[in-house]
Amino acid sequence: MRVLIPGISGGIARRLALKLRDSGHEVAGIDIRPWRDAPKGIQVHPVDVRKRAAEDVFRRWKPEAVVHMATVTAFTVPGGERGRINLDGTKALFDHCAAHGVKQVLFVGRHTFYGAAPDSPLYHSEDEPPRALEAIPELADLVAADLYAATALWRMPEVTTAVLRLVYTLGTPGTGTLANLLRGKRVPMVLGYDPLFHVLQEEDVVTALQLALEKKVRGIFNVAGPAPVPLSVIIRGTGRTPVPLPSPVLSLLLGRAGFPRLSVGATDHLRYPIVVDNKRFLEATGFQYAYDEGRILRAYADALPVDRAGHGG
Repeated sequence: MRVLIPGISGGIARRLALKLRDSGHEVAGIDIRPWRDAPKGIQVHPVDVRKRAAEDVFRRWKPEAVVHMATVTAFTVPGGERGRINLDGTKALFDHCAAHGVKQVLFVGRHTFYGAAPDSPLYHSEDEPPRALEAIPELADLVAADLYAATALWRMPEVTTAVLRLVYTLGTPGTGTLANLLRGKRVPMVLGYDPLFHVLQEEDVVTALQLALEKKVRGIFNVAGPAPVPLSVIIRGTGRTPVPLPSPVLSLLLGRAGFPRLSVGATDHLRYPIVVDNKRFLEATGFQYAYDEGRILRAYADALPVDRAGHGG
């Protein structure tokens, strides 16, 4: 299968590209970020998915499947540019797929789609709408991209489209939303709250993506691994120290005093859980995770021990 990965220079995307290549697929990628040491057999095109040069890649290379990983997390890019990358980039990608005969698309989204709210159900199913966007407007563009990708299920019935809502990931590179929260020696919590967090090791993420691709799943799926665990367990399990603070104090200290830089609205994620039901994905793919929660936390602690941890920000 000829597989194109927009966003191929990201850590998980690189691992996916290598695994697909080693499994016999032809692999290429699009990314404005360089992958200078890209291995033999993987083409990397340094173009923006929104530009005409990206469509030229579709036209010349003729991918059969696309794994869309060219979105950005909520708090790393200024709002206007984040919206252009996430929503405009997703629209452009589906336009290219429709114009050039792509047969399968995986949109890699986040379980934060559902939002963190005090009145949310304990387990979120794929049929639920997003919540609490007014509290965390930074998530709006990712939610919009997710919803737009889902419309391809009826707009483009000739394309096998899957929207995958992945839980937080942890791995040896130490990247991602949860990894950034855990980067320092002291990790903030909201006093009186200890929400459940899903964690999935990056190698298991790659396995899940490959299964979704090769099983040609269609629809919307939550993707998770081990049972969720309290945030305090994650903090201690990675060798960090939890620091419970009243919410107003925490808001003032974000990005200071060794604490990570987060959106003020993101403190809701430190109060309320986002727990997903992944039964639909398990039934469709037979996915089995290799890393339980203890092994995930130990691997992260070994990759970024406390004596090498940064100071947030």
